[in-house]
Amino acid sequence: MTVVAVLADPPRPGLALPRLAETSPLSNADAAALSEALLSDTLQAVERSGGELLVNYRSDDSLPDAHVDSEESAEDALRAIADETLEDPSEARFEVQVGSDFSARAGNTVTHLLREEGVRSAAVVRGDAPFLLRSTVDSGAMKLRTNEVVLGPSTDGRVFFAGFRAPVDFENAYASPELETLVDCANEADRDVGFLEMQPTVRTSADLATLVSTIRARWQADRVVPEHTASFVVDNDLFVADNGDDPTVVRE
Repeated sequence: MTVVAVLADPPRPGLALPRLAETSPLSNADAAALSEALLSDTLQAVERSGGELLVNYRSDDSLPDAHVDSEESAEDALRAIADETLEDPSEARFEVQVGSDFSARAGNTVTHLLREEGVRSAAVVRGDAPFLLRSTVDSGAMKLRTNEVVLGPSTDGRVFFAGFRAPVDFENAYASPELETLVDCANEADRDVGFLEMQPTVRTSADLATLVSTIRARWQADRVVPEHTASFVVDNDLFVADNGDDPTVVRE
């Protein structure tokens, strides 16, 4: 069984998807709501897969002061989302992240799971890939049976999934472009690498246009869409407008 660690922050305005709020019609509050929808779909996909769900969160002490809520801890905020989303929230593990940056936090989590807990394989996802479905998680786990590292490529050189059967040196492993950097880390550790099919992640206005257009196209074609994220798109009347070479998300 692959342990899938979802490295998540509480979806609070200004903390969640800040670049999206700066470059799209979405406000900080909207971006936080979208982040919660994306995270809900991610948790649901992992729960429905053959993997084990681990929600890995930053402690309040490690969050920027402006985004610490005195009435609700980061853990409590994420547990509330899990309680609303998962069929059996008691099956989800919650553990605090350790490390000074994302590379360190992801690396510490993976290394601990592989070396200290002795799991067969561990994967890291951020919760910003709306089309990460149960089948995607299971496909990554299957590829990890024959590859020591499995990466899911995304837009702008990112990864939406990074699975490991053996540790690598994670120092600056998620430096941009993440995909190339992680492959370099795998090569330095003499680990063979497999790949999943590319999927979009959502962090910028261009990513939002891809998300909105894909969800509406899949809906029109009667295909599966991520439930919570699709509801956000419809409830907020988001569409993609033809603006020449730069399609733009608008509210109608």
